Amino acid sequence: MPPNAFARCDGACHHPPVEPLDNAVWHALTGLQSPYAEGTPPAVRFRPDVSVFAGLPDEITPAAWDALADLIGPAAETFVARGAVGPEPDGWTVTFRLTGQQMVGPRPGGPRPAPTRPTATGVDVIELAEADVADMTALVDLTEPGPFEARTIELGTYLGVRDGGELIAMAGQRVRIDGHTEISAVCTRPDHRGKGLAGLLVDVLVDEIHGRGDVPFLNTGSSNTVAISRYLSLGFEIRRQVEVLGLISPD
Repeated sequence: MPPNAFARCDGACHHPPVEPLDNAVWHALTGLQSPYAEGTPPAVRFRPDVSVFAGLPDEITPAAWDALADLIGPAAETFVARGAVGPEPDGWTVTFRLTGQQMVGPRPGGPRPAPTRPTATGVDVIELAEADVADMTALVDLTEPGPFEARTIELGTYLGVRDGGELIAMAGQRVRIDGHTEISAVCTRPDHRGKGLAGLLVDVLVDEIHGRGDVPFLNTGSSNTVAISRYLSLGFEIRRQVEVLGLISPD
């Protein structure tokens, strides 16, 4: 989004085209994942028990910010993630700002590194279900891979690895737009890292995503060089920088 995105134009405004991946949450909530949406354009959000993210149009206008404020209510917090959010409008408070990297994985049928082989023996990948949400939430709270809510699991397949009954690693699918599926919540307990569990789970998810003809993508913090290196080794490439803002609406 250009720096003057909120300026009013006396004549025609011309902005560079925005690709759906640049604004994935908006395109998901107004497309494939609309059943999980609240609100109507120009502001939508996931139902709060599904995800914390809200979506704004490709071209953010003052009217879109006003609609988002009406949607979430006064002095309420929401998160916006996209290629560029631009400056927040008057009256909104930024509580969180993160620069990340959006990475896109191999295309179906294209070249791909050999599958990850965990160093641990006897590793079984299981599909996680509603009964696992408490354990998933505990793992997310411990490892902090990003937001995970009580019904996030409904957005796509989530996989895990247990050791002695304890959930030690997980990863899943979250945002979906035409042709692309996001891999999210990739995390491993600190005492089980270095065994290749996260890479294994991502590989299996990529297989499933490819099975329906989609291309996987994911987002990770720009400072998380370990994760970026891991995803590069799995065949992902950095596509662009993304911005994540936590915002509180005007009272």
